[in-house]
Amino acid sequence: MTYCLNVACSNPHNADTAEYCLACGTRLRLKERYCALQPLGQGGFGRTFRGLDQHRPGQPVCVIKQFHCTQVPDAAIAKAQSLFAQEAIRLSELGAHPQIPTLLAHFEQDQQFYLIQEFIDGLPLSAVSWQARGNTEAQLWQLLRDLLPVLDYIHARQVIHRDIKPENIMQRRDGRFVLIDFGIARVLTQTALMGNATVVGTPGFMAPEQMRGKVLPASDLYSLGATCLNLLTGANPDELYDVVSERWQWRDRLPPDLKLSPRAIAVLNQLVAPSLRQRAQSARAVLRELGSLATDPSPPISHPATATTPVTNQPTRILTPQASATPPPQLEPDNSVQEVDWLPLQQALKRQQWQLADEITGALLCELAGKPTGSYLPNGEIAKLPDAGLKILDQLWVQYSQGQFGLSVQAKIYVATGEQYPLFCDRVGWPVHSPTHHRYLQFNRRAPQGHLPSRRWLGGTTVWQHMKFLVPRLQACGLL
Repeated sequence: MTYCLNVACSNPHNADTAEYCLACGTRLRLKERYCALQPLGQGGFGRTFRGLDQHRPGQPVCVIKQFHCTQVPDAAIAKAQSLFAQEAIRLSELGAHPQIPTLLAHFEQDQQFYLIQEFIDGLPLSAVSWQARGNTEAQLWQLLRDLLPVLDYIHARQVIHRDIKPENIMQRRDGRFVLIDFGIARVLTQTALMGNATVVGTPGFMAPEQMRGKVLPASDLYSLGATCLNLLTGANPDELYDVVSERWQWRDRLPPDLKLSPRAIAVLNQLVAPSLRQRAQSARAVLRELGSLATDPSPPISHPATATTPVTNQPTRILTPQASATPPPQLEPDNSVQEVDWLPLQQALKRQQWQLADEITGALLCELAGKPTGSYLPNGEIAKLPDAGLKILDQLWVQYSQGQFGLSVQAKIYVATGEQYPLFCDRVGWPVHSPTHHRYLQFNRRAPQGHLPSRRWLGGTTVWQHMKFLVPRLQACGLL
């Protein structure tokens, strides 16, 4: 079946051997070689077809993209042609990357613009298909591992995709993810062509600044993060953001059987931060934080069996995007903490994201004690916390808060108050018996000394006098 590319055709379906459309008389082959087989998609400015290149051996499948030049004012046709040619050249350069479709040809015919691109043998992502094959954290890392280098590649060439969403990510049969639909349609939305500015993108996946008409490399990172949230939860990103409290609520929508590590939570929150100042600024920076600048980031630390690099006997080091004046503390060689990923905590503290750091701390303490993430840590488990883990956790808090917060800071206050728990709580700004809502907590530098990290990682009935158990552990590892 050959498909007629005339937009106004009343019956575009034709026999394989037809040269002209039976309904409208339009020549069916572009440049006498490309024929459309079936529509794949349609947007405001064009259509996409599965096609054949009949001049190449074996008549390989290709993708035909048609852009409607009829919507461009006559006075702007020459400008549209120039922009189209420039954009096609740029796409040809980008297509050298193995995870971006190769541009095979571009031309104008019958007052329409056409791109001929490599056909990707695979399926576009969707939340349904993603969760059907096992919604795991390992899948999330694979997606980021594949696409962050692609974004780094295009951003280095001054290209911003603008419309990253599940439908524009294909997974080939070999498992690799490919970024598609670098919208040439946006050249038809330029002010010079249409008379006003038009926002290109998909609601829910666009960064706040993109909604206002400004795009940056960080805008693509936001869209990638929003795509991950959609795949993980099955919900549109707009449904996951509480505009009243101005915060994401996506973790409440995760499937019950999906448990994300603190590292994954921190990375996703960094990608979708509404504020540009708090969001990751470049794909390269995110890759650097993941410990992989040009190749694969390590898989989730809680699943070492899936690692793509061998586990060594070297202690895990804390990775920083830039060298800091104060070097990060190093782990001592202790087998109990070699598998622990401290990077999310360090990054949250460095950015003074105190609430996020507090949440990560609770998860890390449970991990150090061998408890599932999200559970509580009874007082009896405090004695099992390894020295090296307590040291690195405390040193990070003390270093980045400049001595304002930390486990050792709390312990010194507890000792200074004669180990009187009510007096200690009064000094650090906690109620003696912790209420379940935790509204008393303050996540800023104006909080009392020792206020953070909080005791939310303890069970409600185990809060009373927990410092009595924690102080001996801190003394044993030399923090007091």
